[in-house]
Amino acid sequence: MTELKFSEDHEWIEVDGDTATVGITDYAQEQLGDIVFVDLPETGTAFAVGDDAAVVESVKAASEIYAPLSGEVVEVNEDLEADPSKVNESAESNGWFFKMTIADSSELEGLMDRDAYDAFIARL
Repeated sequence: MTELKFSEDHEWIEVDGDTATVGITDYAQEQLGDIVFVDLPETGTAFAVGDDAAVVESVKAASEIYAPLSGEVVEVNEDLEADPSKVNESAESNGWFFKMTIADSSELEGLMDRDAYDAFIARL
């Protein structure tokens, strides 16, 4: 069973066993505007929580995407390199950035569920 979590940096994390799919939230892509470029990490790259993992550039700004968990990148969404607008079209599904192993499942406790994230962005 998959579980969806959210970070205060507006990444979403879909947990499936010991693998996490990472992307940015609808809120984040709305704030960025039209996304024109995505710089994804290399497969095999290891991250600690909070490390710079990817870059997304829009017509407004460039933003870092941070690793929401510690682990190693096992797959990247190569479709984004050819068509970064997929992030705008479906940020929380087909617009995912990368998949990574979960090195420490206790780090999931520091993330929010959907209700907590919705309450968080309502205060922004």
